[in-house]
Amino acid sequence: MKKSLFLLLLLSISNIAYTQSGLYQTSKTRTKDESFELYQKSLFSASKYEFEALKESELDPESRVDADFFHAVSALKIENPAASDLVYYFIRQYPEHPKTNEAAHILGDFFFDKRNYREAIPAYQKVNLAKVDFEQGSEVLFKTGYSYFQLKDNTNALRYFNGVKKEPNQYKADAHYYAGFIAMEQANYPQAISDFKEADKVQFYANKVPYMLAGVYYRQGSYDELIAYAEPVLANRRSLDRKEEIHLYLAEAYFEKREFPKAANNYDAFVNARKGNLSKAQIYKAGISQFEIQNYQRATDYFKISAVDNDEIGQVSSYYLGHSYMKLNNPQFAANSFNAAYKSDANRNIKEDALINYAKVNLERNNFQDAVNALDTYLDNYPSGRYAKEAEGLLTDALINTSNYLRAIEHIEKMSRKSDRIREAYQKITFYQGIVYYRDKRYDLATTYFDKSIATPVNRDLVVQSYFWKGENFAAKGDLPQAIKSYEAVQNQRPRANDPYLIKSYYGMGYALFNLEQYGRAEQQFKNYVDRKQGDQDKENYDEALIRLGDTYYVQKKFTEAQNAFQRAIRENSSYSDYAYFRSGVVYNFQNRNNDAISQLNMLINNFPSSLYIEDALFQKSQINMEEMRYAEASDGFTRLISRSPNSPFIPFALEGRAVANFSQQKYNETIDDYKRILENHPNSSNAEAALVGLQEALAIQGRSGEFSQYASRYRSANPDNKSLQNLEFESAKSLYFNSAWDQSIKAFEDYLRNYPQAGNRAEASYFIGDAHYRAGRKDQALTYFYQIDKEKESSQRLRAVQRIASIELENRNYQKAMPYLRESARNARNQIEEYEAYNGLMEAQYRLDRFDSAVFYANRVITLGSVTGDAIPLAMLLKAKALQKSNKNNESEDVLRDLINEYKTIQGAEGLFLLAESVHKKGNYEQSNDIIFDFSGPYSGYDYWYGRIFILLAENYIKLGEEFQAKATLESIVEKSTNDEVKKMAREKLATIN
Repeated sequence: MKKSLFLLLLLSISNIAYTQSGLYQTSKTRTKDESFELYQKSLFSASKYEFEALKESELDPESRVDADFFHAVSALKIENPAASDLVYYFIRQYPEHPKTNEAAHILGDFFFDKRNYREAIPAYQKVNLAKVDFEQGSEVLFKTGYSYFQLKDNTNALRYFNGVKKEPNQYKADAHYYAGFIAMEQANYPQAISDFKEADKVQFYANKVPYMLAGVYYRQGSYDELIAYAEPVLANRRSLDRKEEIHLYLAEAYFEKREFPKAANNYDAFVNARKGNLSKAQIYKAGISQFEIQNYQRATDYFKISAVDNDEIGQVSSYYLGHSYMKLNNPQFAANSFNAAYKSDANRNIKEDALINYAKVNLERNNFQDAVNALDTYLDNYPSGRYAKEAEGLLTDALINTSNYLRAIEHIEKMSRKSDRIREAYQKITFYQGIVYYRDKRYDLATTYFDKSIATPVNRDLVVQSYFWKGENFAAKGDLPQAIKSYEAVQNQRPRANDPYLIKSYYGMGYALFNLEQYGRAEQQFKNYVDRKQGDQDKENYDEALIRLGDTYYVQKKFTEAQNAFQRAIRENSSYSDYAYFRSGVVYNFQNRNNDAISQLNMLINNFPSSLYIEDALFQKSQINMEEMRYAEASDGFTRLISRSPNSPFIPFALEGRAVANFSQQKYNETIDDYKRILENHPNSSNAEAALVGLQEALAIQGRSGEFSQYASRYRSANPDNKSLQNLEFESAKSLYFNSAWDQSIKAFEDYLRNYPQAGNRAEASYFIGDAHYRAGRKDQALTYFYQIDKEKESSQRLRAVQRIASIELENRNYQKAMPYLRESARNARNQIEEYEAYNGLMEAQYRLDRFDSAVFYANRVITLGSVTGDAIPLAMLLKAKALQKSNKNNESEDVLRDLINEYKTIQGAEGLFLLAESVHKKGNYEQSNDIIFDFSGPYSGYDYWYGRIFILLAENYIKLGEEFQAKATLESIVEKSTNDEVKKMAREKLATIN
């Protein structure tokens, strides 16, 4: 029974359950649950569809709320158009329902996540904070504040952030961080510091806050607090955001506190991070920091950047850049930097300081011309400036050392008041300018400036020197009486006995008197000179003076004293020993000591085969043998002379001597031949008449008198009876020639040749015609005459014609044609001038024909001759260096160029300096090239073309070294200061490649 009841009960329960299950499966409740399940699974598109269908059903109020809520939110999740309107509709429809806050929050988050902060704010504001929990309310407040923050509405943002900050919550640190940022932007630094410190307590912001907080301290000017906070943070925290900028804040703080070592380290740390760029002002401060800790090289790295612009920072940077380069012993870079600072008008005090420093640097590097210009400018612009007195003193020193003496003289002559130092400087530089004009052979101008120096007699020693060089100047001009007066003025100043210019005056005056044939007075001057120079290590002109002293004794027939002088020269191994042997032989001859005379002449003949006096010695020896009746030896001597030097002026006399010697030996045929040669080749020589008489006698002895008439006729033709008139016409034509009346002299000589076609001096007349054409600029016509003379092999004028042909063909650049004539000129040179002209021509011709080894050979010959002319040696050295360079012997070339620029401050030295610096530049040694320019360029500033080329090369070196600031400054200076248009053009073109 119980069992049946139990089964019945189960059956009843089962039927009830089945009935209820069937009702659920067909109810709206099931539809709602399934839709919610889709929502929970984020299948929002499906859930939106299901809830939308559900809304069409009859629903109880709560289900209606759920359907509207989930339908609106699902549409929002799939970003359905107008979905936000559905949410707002829900909020309006159910303002008091709990799900309304949830809908507003969801809508706010939707817009917030999309960064549509403008829409997020009103959505969040629909949340009734009084009806949500604390954490949710904190989130809504923060996100609303953040949305305002993103919309730059800091006032409203801060109001919401402050609401979040009141109590602990998950957004509290965020609110402090952003509130701190706003406070910082509003310059409310205490509040910003407070907020950032709170945010800094949270790990998330531990790496973000330090940059912000350091920035607040910096803006507040709280450098101690900044340092106290930032230093341990940098030391203890890793992976800091914008760490490099914390270093920058520290650098700025330390700079303000004048703690330059730490400032320098932090500036470098920022730069080395390579995550940002310093501002121009910060670059300047970084440079100052390095400068203050004496790290000058690093300072230049910064200053070079901040100095670029023409503003106050650029000006001050250039100024400190100059001082940095001075500390680095780089005066050239320093000069350019100070010059750039001076050119800027941004700060007048810096401008003034830069100018005086620019002047000082140029003085230090011996660039006196730029120093003079700078000091002159300073005194013009700042007559009462802080450095005016110092500038005057420096200007005096610079004026004395400048190479542009005319500019210095002009400056001093304009000064209304001249101190003793200025007057002494004026005395020196007028003297120096006189020397320049003397060397340039501008003798009248030289005299003017020597007189100016003498008229300002502050320094007595300089007065002595001025009188001496004035004497040298007159001597070079050929005005020997005035030269003697100047030398006498030296001696009348009564300088000390060992004064070098007093001693030199004895030599100069001795020569002037000697050339005026005042031998007695010349004797005393030469004696004074050799007595004071004997034993002196620097004998200067001692050897020559001793020889000239011997000559003065000789012409005065003081044979014993003359012999002593010549023998003294021989004993002392004088450079004029060959001449001493010759003169000694002549003196012995006069003393009737003919064996001794021949012994001396033999010493010359045997030991000095290239001597200029070998012909004299051969002739003199033969004459002595004639006196001693050693006719065979005399004949041999004359023969040797005739064979050796067929164009020698001794030839007619040697022929006569040999004829007499042969006659004495009864060699009548040989005698006849020699007399005939005299009459045929030298009919106008002074011994032609004697030759005619001798010929008559010799022919008679040989029974050949019939031959005599033709030679007698020839002689009369060469020497007609109206010889006095003939000579008068010839001398008149010569006078026109020597007075530079070229065309008149040509006509006169042509008339002479027409009137006297058989004149013995017709070759000389032809030479004068050719030379007059040459001097009048008609080189082709001149050559016609000279080549005609050249064909007359026995002509006494042939050697002169050969020399002229060589010179003209050289001028015409017909180097190949000039060569044989130059060689013959060299072989037959009678003095050093002729030797120099021949070797100099050969040197140039060989160089132009690309025969560089030969050019070097002849350059050495020129150099060995010495200072035959003022520029002989430097010209030869320059060409030798060029020839070596063309032969790819660059090291040898550079050695020659160094010798040239060390010894000669001439235009050749200026070009040589350019070539040396260029040679080193081509090897890629740009710094060495610059060093050469810095060390040696000072004395060449007066040679504007080469000086400009040198500094354009300097700029090219700077470009290669990456120093574009220095290159630009150098080229700008050239454009500003050079007076050479070609150089300025080159500088502008090079400058354009930098700009």
